[in-house]
This record gives sequence, structure tokens and C-alpha cells, in this order.
Amino acid sequence: MHKSEDDAVDELLQTYGETGGINYLDAAATLPSRLSIETACTDLMSLMFPGFRSEQVVSSEDLAEITRVRVRNLRARLKTEICRSLGKIPPNEATELQADKCLSDFFAELPNVRRLLWTDIDAAFEGDPAARSYEEIILAYPSLEAIAIQRMAHVLYEMNLPLIPRIMTEWAHSRTGIDIHPGAKIGSHFFIDHGTGVVIGETSEIGKRVKLYHSVTLGARSFQKDEHGKIKKGGKRHPTVEDDVTIYPGSTILGGQSVIGARSTIGGNVFLVQSVPADSLVYYEEKQLRIVPKRKKKPTSSRDEFSSE
Repeated sequence: MHKSEDDAVDELLQTYGETGGINYLDAAATLPSRLSIETACTDLMSLMFPGFRSEQVVSSEDLAEITRVRVRNLRARLKTEICRSLGKIPPNEATELQADKCLSDFFAELPNVRRLLWTDIDAAFEGDPAARSYEEIILAYPSLEAIAIQRMAHVLYEMNLPLIPRIMTEWAHSRTGIDIHPGAKIGSHFFIDHGTGVVIGETSEIGKRVKLYHSVTLGARSFQKDEHGKIKKGGKRHPTVEDDVTIYPGSTILGGQSVIGARSTIGGNVFLVQSVPADSLVYYEEKQLRIVPKRKKKPTSSRDEFSSE
């Protein structure tokens, strides 16, 4: 017997009252708004790259005032979401003070973030022969957007701010196909060529002048479990990649104890669950490649082609 629509709604409503950790109902006002955070990400990209990320024309004469207005607007937008993330709407005095400090520290770090991003743009220009200009990289390279958002989200992650850093990097992930956890520590001059399918886990540590290609994974090998069989949270689960390493497409490196030594090159489609000494070249021996002429097909007569006999 088919349920009526009313019966289905009644049963759905019943599940909302059941336990399970997915129903937030009356407390939903204390969750940060994804839409608001995503809008803030767009505004932050305009703050990092004025004149590149918005339709508004920015002249040198107006830049100071426009920047101050952007920061004021961002501060107001983010303060509400930070208070929600901290679990207090309307906020009490302590929550407001905590949010204000978080925002002050965040905006104080943005100049350093922007300096780091210029090293990433340098790395992209030097590392990609197809790059014709810095303008092309800023306007059109998805890796720069993913890295820029991750670097800003990392600042908030380091403050132990819940939810918002992850929403920021997931916004970039959905737009670029590049999934970098806000907890990852990334040095200067970082470049991801193409980028689609790259995954960088929370406890990854990446040195300076590292270059990754598409479909590279820096992931966890296994998870420790407690006495109840539940996965233990935290701990070093993802690899360390030292300075001047290049990792080619399709390679997977797993485990918190895995260290890729400085100046090493990891070839395409390599699977690693161990450390590699500095100055190493890691690759699989190629199978023998054969190139032979195709067999010529015997011409088929129209009678043979259409006959049902």
C-alpha cells in the first residue's frame, strides 16, 4: 500500500525529533550561513586582488577608500557568522569580544597572506610555460583561487574557529576541483598545475617551492581506533613534503610518517606509504611499449552487411 503525501510528511517530521546529530531545528540560528561565508570568500578574493575579482573599476585614487569599505563590510558580515560559529546568537559580551579579537587578528594577517600569494603567482609563472602573464594567472588559474582561500582559511583554523574555515575551503573545492583542508601547512612558492582532483589532507605539511600536478593525493593511510571501535580524531595522519619537491599526476602519498625528502621528484601514478630520502627520483619501471600497424579490415559488401541470412 502506497503512503499518502501527508503520511510521508508526518513520518519525515517524526525523524526530525529522533536523535542522531543531524537535526538542528530551533538551534539552527547558531550555525554559520554558508551563503554568507561564500559571499565573504568572493569579497576576500577582491581584497587580495583589487581590480581582478569584481566588475567594479578600481582606480589608484579610490583604492584606499574602497579597501577600507571592503574591510568594514567584511568585518560586519564575518562577525555575525563567527558569533554563530561560537554558538551564541544573539551574542553575549564574551562572545562579541572573542569575535572581535578573532577578526582583528585575521585582518592583521591578510598582508602576510597576500605576500605569500605573490610567491605562489611567481611559482605559477615560472613553473608553467603556458602562462603568458601574471594577469592570466590571477584571472584564470583555479589553483591560485584554491590556494588563496586555503591560506586565509588557515589563519582562522589556527585560531580554532569552528566550521567557517572548512566552509571556505569547500567553497573553493566546489569551484576548482582542488580540495585543500584549511589545516594543511603550506610554504611559499606553491604551485598546483591544472589541479583537478588534488586532495591535501588536514595534517599535511608542505615546504617551499613545491609543485603538484593534477590528481595528486596527500592522504591518510589508516586510522587508529579507541576501545569502542571509534576512529580517534587528531594526530599526524598526512604526509610531509619538504622543499623543492615535484609530484607528477596521479600519484598518491599516504600516512603521517611519510616524508618526501627535499628536491625529490615523484613520477606519475606512484603509490607511496613510506618515506623517500632527499634528492630521490621515484617512478615505476615502464612496461614495454609496442606500436604496430592496425590490421586492415576486409571490405564488407552491401549484401554481407545487410543480409539476414
